[in-house]
Amino acid sequence: MAKLLNVSSSPHVRSKVSTKNIMYDVAIAMVPALIWGVMQFGIRSLIVVAATVASCMLSEYAFEKYMKKPITITDGSALVTGMILGLNMPPSIPVWIPCLGGVFAIIIVKQLYGGLGQNWMNPALAARCFLLISFASSMTQFTDPATDAIASATPLAVMKSGGEVAWMDLFIGKIPGTIGEVSAVALLIGAAYLLYKKVISIRIPGTYILTFAIFAFIFGRQDVNYVLAQVFGGGLIFGAFFMATDYVTSPITPKGQIVFGICLGILTGLFRIFGGSAEGVSYAIIFCNILVPLIEKVTLPTAFGKGGKKNGSK
Repeated sequence: MAKLLNVSSSPHVRSKVSTKNIMYDVAIAMVPALIWGVMQFGIRSLIVVAATVASCMLSEYAFEKYMKKPITITDGSALVTGMILGLNMPPSIPVWIPCLGGVFAIIIVKQLYGGLGQNWMNPALAARCFLLISFASSMTQFTDPATDAIASATPLAVMKSGGEVAWMDLFIGKIPGTIGEVSAVALLIGAAYLLYKKVISIRIPGTYILTFAIFAFIFGRQDVNYVLAQVFGGGLIFGAFFMATDYVTSPITPKGQIVFGICLGILTGLFRIFGGSAEGVSYAIIFCNILVPLIEKVTLPTAFGKGGKKNGSK
């Protein structure tokens, strides 16, 4: 009797990957961009990111404690939200502004919709857009790493006004911008880690970047330096690998992920080239988050045996 096979309820094969594993892998992948930001803009950058992370984690703890819900701050999701939001901040911003954004991200966008897995848009991006609307002046003052002065224009703004920017400067990161998005090479190191760990697939970021590059070439300038500068400039690389791939707010079907990436590339191109602002990644991702239910509905694979041939007829 001791050798009887005991069969539990399904599923019988369980993955060892957990939400906690995934979130901490994403956090690790953002460390190169954080290190570069601190090297470029100084210790204040680290203070901004640390304060934003603390704001997100404390907001989650306080809300769940007050609502008598299970405490989930150890799953890493609030940490990742805080890091993404902090890395999207200008280094010279007053610390209380991104902290307010952390409260908005966790309580308004995440917890009021039911917590992790229930929010319909990326909390960090929603908070960034909220801060851009509410504190436009502070959110658009960027430090020039060469002079430590407030820069008058980012590389994207220079290109939008007809100027030229060397794409290699944007690839390395010696430019004014937000803490975490200025160095494409640091972000790509983190992206390679996520791909290696199979936390994300290349479908969404690859389709997103390729679609945007084609759009920028056709409707922007037919110049390779311009297209590369547009790809490596602003928040495109950061958004493509770290925000558009969010499990909760992106499609789960392979075809849906490709459609999602194409929509992201087109919308980002429209915002950047034809819109009033030089950037557009955050708004493009949020708009496409809204489209995810529709994308999944039209790209859902047909169930086995449904809609097939009957009795050999066509």
